[in-house]
Amino acid sequence: MTEMIPPAGQSQFLTVLSRDAAEAAFWAALAPAPLGEEEVALDTLAGRVLARDIAAPVDAPPFDRATVDGFALRAADLFDASAANPVHLRLNPEVIACGHAPTLPVAPGTATPIATGGPIPRGADAVVMIEHTDPDGDGIAVARAVAPGAHIGFAGSDIARGQTLLRKGMVISAREVAMLAAVGLDRAPVWRRPRVAVLSTGDELVQPGQPLRPAGIYDSNGPVIAAAVAEAGGEAVRLSAIADDAGALRDAIRAAHGAHDAVILSGGTSKGAGDLTTTLIAELGTPGIVAHGVALKPGKPLCLAVCDGKPVVVLPGFPTSAMFTFHELVAPALRAMAGLPPKGAARVAATVPQRMSSELGRTEFAMVALTDGPEGLVAHPVAKGSGAVTAFAQADGFLTVPALAESVAPGTRAEVTLFGANVAPPRLAIIGSHCVGLDAVTGQLADRGISARVLATGSQGGLAALRRRDCDIAPIHLLHAQSGTYNRPFLLDGMRLIQGWRRMQGIVYRPGDARAEGRGLDEAMAALLADPEALMVGRNQGSGTRVLLDRLLGGARPAGYWNQPASHNAVAAAVAQGRADWGMAIRPVADALGLGFIPVADEHYDFAVWQDPRDPEAVAAFEAALQASGGALEACGFTI
Repeated sequence: MTEMIPPAGQSQFLTVLSRDAAEAAFWAALAPAPLGEEEVALDTLAGRVLARDIAAPVDAPPFDRATVDGFALRAADLFDASAANPVHLRLNPEVIACGHAPTLPVAPGTATPIATGGPIPRGADAVVMIEHTDPDGDGIAVARAVAPGAHIGFAGSDIARGQTLLRKGMVISAREVAMLAAVGLDRAPVWRRPRVAVLSTGDELVQPGQPLRPAGIYDSNGPVIAAAVAEAGGEAVRLSAIADDAGALRDAIRAAHGAHDAVILSGGTSKGAGDLTTTLIAELGTPGIVAHGVALKPGKPLCLAVCDGKPVVVLPGFPTSAMFTFHELVAPALRAMAGLPPKGAARVAATVPQRMSSELGRTEFAMVALTDGPEGLVAHPVAKGSGAVTAFAQADGFLTVPALAESVAPGTRAEVTLFGANVAPPRLAIIGSHCVGLDAVTGQLADRGISARVLATGSQGGLAALRRRDCDIAPIHLLHAQSGTYNRPFLLDGMRLIQGWRRMQGIVYRPGDARAEGRGLDEAMAALLADPEALMVGRNQGSGTRVLLDRLLGGARPAGYWNQPASHNAVAAAVAQGRADWGMAIRPVADALGLGFIPVADEHYDFAVWQDPRDPEAVAAFEAALQASGGALEACGFTI
């Protein structure tokens, strides 16, 4: 004979708690956290949560490449080009396609046909679009000038070898899959999804697809709760509906609890049915029920329990009540167990801090990264070119520039469509010069629960953002030419400098180059500058390296000077791959590619902040993380 449910009204709800009190009791008993990690292949990574940081094993792109179909050439040849005075360039006898390394250099007065994605040949520092040229005898006629670096994606300009590509806790989407594939990774470590048993209870339940018997109702709770579990990051295991029989229900609950990470029941929380269910849950382990009855409408009969470290939840029977209470109090805990961040809004308003240009006649979707500013959210443009995949990872969403607008004015308040509903601005916005050493510091911050966003704009761009108070910290390495002092002369009143680390800047060259091998700095520079065949690679305007390099050159503009990529990795890649013979970069990058290195200056890489920061606690945490990162920074070749 089976044990039957006690008569209705035999006992009442436990003390009814407020929503916040019930949530606090549930989280205190459960302390939800990720359940462990597993390696997952690229094809099945979407929607999973990274369990560890991922560092890039290679540069992306691995070489300088064309971003349009056209002709690789020297920008200096076109300085005087105009519609009235087109410049004739003789074509070299090769066509560069994707996957084919160039064999001929681009000499002055010549150009080489190149396809989108093709490697840039030695000597070339720009690409002119094919539609901006006309056939002209043995070559082409070009009626407009191009800037050095035009239509070139520089090596390492998207992803730098050794940088933290993805941070643990990120939710993998197609964007992150693209980044992993771009650096050759075919799998990643992710948090294991919690396996959640979903049971429905009640004699009246009929499964969808079956004929509806008299007094029966279809079990809608089971399927909808299973779907909601999946949305919250769990792996739902939908078990059959259980009749109101004590023995069958006890066996089902015990089996579900033993084989899964969580158990969710629906339909048995009210007086009468709740007496049996709560009794059975109490048998599963400690501490047991932490809330039975919550001041919610709908949803008062909710029962929350934690049994031997596993959540056991009994939702109300009515679908509306069940889903309301699930999303309000259960889903956040499951998300935490899956390693997912809290869920947020889908659209937000934000201020555009600087002019955003757009091509007239085309609707543009501009990716932006959000930070906190003096008057609310600030949307920083994230633009690395059409071939970049990291722009997606850095961006929180996008704003739409209408086809009839040629720009978005500074100070414009715009609506940002978020890539995910859980996007929120970081505690710390770090904008300025990037260094791989920052990864060690932001990793320490993440371990302390402080979120940080790093946007690489160069030292001058970082100082500009700090002046507007669009960021909290500006990494800089600017040499003041008159005083020979780093960084401090560039601070405004009210700013202070957090001492960072020292980076040895130097001349990089291929081992065996007699012009530099075994020579001191002055002797090597004299030999390199005296040789017209020695091709250098410069650095972008506004960078601290450019300032130091210009000071070293003393006004000289050797061949290749106007080839100005925006990273140390791109400089080193150009030299290592023979597209240039020398340039300036930091020692860790040179060592990574096996290049020769002649020290030039022990550069100061420091952090400008306001003396009255927006979030003093977060800035203090940054300084503590900086101190704690000393060992990791020294292992990377930096000096504290």
